[in-house]
Amino acid sequence: MRLDILTIFPDLFKPFLEESIVGRALKKGLVDIRLINIRAFALGPHLTTDDRPYGGGDGMVMKPGPISRALKSIEGSGEYPWKILLTPQGTRFEQSVAWELSRKEHLVLVCGRYEGVDERIRTLVDMELSIGDYVLTGGEIAAMVVADAVTRLVPGVLGGERSNREDSFEGGLLEYPHYTRPRVFEGQEVPAILLSGDHEKIRLWRRAESIRRTLEKRPDLLEKGDLSEEDEAILAEVKEEMGLQPLCRPGKNGV
Repeated sequence: MRLDILTIFPDLFKPFLEESIVGRALKKGLVDIRLINIRAFALGPHLTTDDRPYGGGDGMVMKPGPISRALKSIEGSGEYPWKILLTPQGTRFEQSVAWELSRKEHLVLVCGRYEGVDERIRTLVDMELSIGDYVLTGGEIAAMVVADAVTRLVPGVLGGERSNREDSFEGGLLEYPHYTRPRVFEGQEVPAILLSGDHEKIRLWRRAESIRRTLEKRPDLLEKGDLSEEDEAILAEVKEEMGLQPLCRPGKNGV
């Protein structure tokens, strides 16, 4: 996968690209992440990328010309680049979107700054994406979030499919709790089932804990999740243990 990031602050990404999973993926050649400095496509002696907004108001707006020229510089690179503008007005970035993007061979992330980008830039991208209902100083942090979430889904990056298939939000559930050494920490013991060596019992325990945690913390996920018959049975048992009424979920025919 190739991922181009358009920004006026490329140095912000250097530590991010050198460490952890993203750094290892780059070294293995599984992903190709390129930083494109929007300022390099600005005109004039000062290479200005922003200007005052028409109609007045506070702040500055990123000019359309430099971003447009930066986008055009990569359009002839082969595989169609799927262009994404990072903006609080975009589609909410969720795990399902990360999977969708991970299947594309070439992504382009456009990082805005200041009061945002000229409205006409929206006509040059394929998608607008938001990482949450809050405002950041610029799109760079959002670009790192998207790049990290997508990169770890690229085949071979984590070393095994189960490494990401069991993460939170996969299959509409939060992840089950994890434990490691020591066996007892400040009076809290590791659940005995995890020490039993019975892989089937451990699997069922983890699934039940995943459903229990989702029910406690994010019941909205269960309302739209695609649960198997086994999951439905586990959910009923968990709700009975918690003294809750059965969760109203639509049947297979939407009834």
